[in-house]
This record gives sequence, structure tokens and C-alpha cells, in this order.
Amino acid sequence: MAYSTSSPAGQAVQNIINDLPGLLAVAIVDISSGMSLASHSNSGINPDTAAAYNTEVVKQKQKAMTALKLQGEIIDDILITLTNQLHLINIVGDGKKFIYLVVNSRDTNLAIAREVLRAQNDLLK
Repeated sequence: MAYSTSSPAGQAVQNIINDLPGLLAVAIVDISSGMSLASHSNSGINPDTAAAYNTEVVKQKQKAMTALKLQGEIIDDILITLTNQLHLINIVGDGKKFIYLVVNSRDTNLAIAREVLRAQNDLLK
């Protein structure tokens, strides 16, 4: 899926690209359906396919938290580290969407990437 900056999801994707120009892929994802609302890739990674699979990661973690009775806790983000990549899943404030980001681990500071994603929360609520 491409994106249009006329939607909040598309504007968030554009803002992330502007702030992290070396990203490999990004998607704004609806948790209930697993569908990308907007996405972009600078690599061979298909962010729309990844969105569907990562939706299951989020849902399973939410189920685990319920089973562990972690009341009052919410997921801020989920980090998956690969040999050369960081995959970051940032849950948007209302818990209905997440931002999926893939960056090269050697070229990107994790703290900066997290802050760039958090800065989009108000836009996506």
C-alpha cells in the first residue's frame, strides 16, 4: 500500500520518513484487522505483509499480559532485534493502531527511532 498525506496515517508515514530517511520500511497498522492504513518501503521488505504478521505478535502479547494478570500495564512498544535490523512495533496511545518500523541497526539510534514514533501518537489517535 502506498500512502497519501491527506490522511493522518499517511501524514505520520511522511513525518517518519522525514525524520528517519534511512528507514527500511514503515507501516501504520489497524490492530483489529491487521491491515496497513499507510506504508512505505525503501527495501525489499513488504510492510503490508509484515503488518499482518506483527498484528498477531501484538495480539499474543496482549493475551499473555491478560493471562499474567498484569493489570494497569499497557504495551508501549515491542522490539525485535535481528542481526542487522531493528523491528520496532509502537502501540499508538488509543491501542487500536501501531506503527511498524524497520531500520538498519548500524545506522539508527534506537532511542531516536522510538522518539520519532512516539511523536506521531497524537496525529494517529
